[in-house]
Amino acid sequence: MNGKHDKAPDETITVEALPAPGVSAKTAVTLSEETAATEAAGKALKLKHAPFRLSQEDLALINTNRGLRQLLKQNRIKLRAVLTQLHYEKELKLLQVELVKLQRWVQETDARVAILFEGRDAAGKGGAIRRFIEHLNPRSMRVVALPKPSEEEQGQWYFQRYTLELPNKGEIVFFDRSWYNRAVVEPVNDFCTEAHYQRFMQQVPEFENMLYEDGVTIIKFWFSISKDEQLRRFESRKVNPLKQWKLSPIDNTAQELWDKYSDFKEEMFSKTHTSFCPWIIVKANDKRRARLEAIRYLLNLLPYKGKNEANVNICHDPNIVARHHRAASRLD
Repeated sequence: MNGKHDKAPDETITVEALPAPGVSAKTAVTLSEETAATEAAGKALKLKHAPFRLSQEDLALINTNRGLRQLLKQNRIKLRAVLTQLHYEKELKLLQVELVKLQRWVQETDARVAILFEGRDAAGKGGAIRRFIEHLNPRSMRVVALPKPSEEEQGQWYFQRYTLELPNKGEIVFFDRSWYNRAVVEPVNDFCTEAHYQRFMQQVPEFENMLYEDGVTIIKFWFSISKDEQLRRFESRKVNPLKQWKLSPIDNTAQELWDKYSDFKEEMFSKTHTSFCPWIIVKANDKRRARLEAIRYLLNLLPYKGKNEANVNICHDPNIVARHHRAASRLD
């Protein structure tokens, strides 16, 4: 989005389109019948700052049914926020079209793909997974979010319950947390012994190498957020009844144990980042950007059919998504 955002008194929506060179043009947003009816009911549309310069693409997005509904959500409209959301939704939809094509390729080639979503509490792992799978065929993909191990499972080889969830041929499996619980969450919260932890750290590269040699593609995402952003998201969960199910006893100590968590996280990267199964760091303070760039990483990685005909950029931004050893900086 181009143009200056000059502050001015509140007023009804009038937007100035960016003209071609040497041409001056002022375009008013045309309200649909639905919008007019809502206005008649007493919902006035006002800008916090106006006038607001828009591109022709911005105008086209605003004049869709989705755009007009976004404008009507609040009495006082923040046009920049509305446009940011509309552009995000448009780009997400185009990337999801590519994910459908990728899934078809996985089915046709009998590929096996396991995608691990790891990160601190409230890093946005679950939300990212939902955007990945929103339009995928549920018959050839699964989401795995295992609870804490049962008493019986505690007596088994640690990886045993995860091996049961590995992808079959032609399938993508999304792990909302994974076997890496033992690398960070468990030792930080004293849920495992030192011997259990050390054994895991020794075995996990060998375990992943066996999967790699057997043809399983493993992608390990780490969603990285700052301490302040984590706190902000925790506070949001507390006041939102629809998000309170996300709260857990671990959340209550996450801020207090931040540094301890960091130590185990860095040790995990040091011991388990390999050439055949690298860690992919996703800067996730901006949830929307993190989702888009993580999807792009996956699309760019796999050689699915129709990739060259994509109507959207599928090359990820290396400033947002990068291999562990290439990530210049991380938020956590």
